[in-house]
Amino acid sequence: MNETELRDLTVRVLERHGANCEAARLQADALVEGELRAHPSHGLRRLPLIVERMRRGLIDVTAVLSLDWTAEASLKVDGNMGFGPVALHAAIDAVSARAERTGIAMAAISRSSHIGMLAPYVERVARQGCIGLLLTTSEALVHAWGGRSRAVGTNPIGVGIPTSNEPLSLDMSTSAVSMGKIIDYAAKGRPLRDGWATDRNGEPTENASEAAAFGALSPFGGPKGYALGVTIESLVATVTQTAYGADVLGTLDSEHPVTKGDLLIVISLDVLGLKPVLPLLTNYLIQIRASGGASTPVDVPGDRARRTQAERRAHGVPVDSAVWANVHRLAEGSEFE
Repeated sequence: MNETELRDLTVRVLERHGANCEAARLQADALVEGELRAHPSHGLRRLPLIVERMRRGLIDVTAVLSLDWTAEASLKVDGNMGFGPVALHAAIDAVSARAERTGIAMAAISRSSHIGMLAPYVERVARQGCIGLLLTTSEALVHAWGGRSRAVGTNPIGVGIPTSNEPLSLDMSTSAVSMGKIIDYAAKGRPLRDGWATDRNGEPTENASEAAAFGALSPFGGPKGYALGVTIESLVATVTQTAYGADVLGTLDSEHPVTKGDLLIVISLDVLGLKPVLPLLTNYLIQIRASGGASTPVDVPGDRARRTQAERRAHGVPVDSAVWANVHRLAEGSEFE
């Protein structure tokens, strides 16, 4: 399947269920990026849930964003329960323009649905000549270091930094894997890798269905990932005035209004006089890539995703057959499995 076909079908599904053309395109772009970058957990597998939330009024397809500058360089964005990518792209537009005057600007986003992978957003900022930092909270899916039950969000972090070539692009959660990946493994009947998750008793498990329904994700890097996750959640929830811990809901279910927050920070290299640094950064990354020698390629953040994206754009995007069938059912107005 090619990228255009995936996007067009996804837009058709969203429009069929009430989304306007522009909102449908932005939401579809977020899902297709998940497929292009080989992260199906953030791809079309999420479309039935999005549609169900639309049907139940938990995503308002007619939402009008509220943007309020609470300080010269601080924007408050109320998504009014609309699509997450719509709110975030509007925030990028507004904050990037403000950073052209202030050097640094930020947006605190609330009442906005799941935004998908973070890399495409921070890469967009980086290609504008700015550094983009994006933090978001999630449901409490990760056990604390030394704990046994779900207590902390996966709380991803995205960073995009311009270079003289392609941007440095980090997109990672503070858990060993995302819950979306666990759900994807459960749907495919695949065993989990060691260290990814625990079962209902807090013991390590390879059973994806058990982990998704009753267990918890493990923090990456043990206590370090746990500490980072708690800190990101504390920062984002405080600044966006959104929920903490078990009160974060609405990105994995079709019963609750969304209560997570997103924090976007844009730093203008031009305004701060930092553009002369870019060749030095570019050279530094070249040195890292060469550090494995001629026979051992080394990547920096963003390299692998770009290769995968290019390959799939050139040769087609593999989509799970069950996921593809469900998307077609939604496009036809039928129920999905």
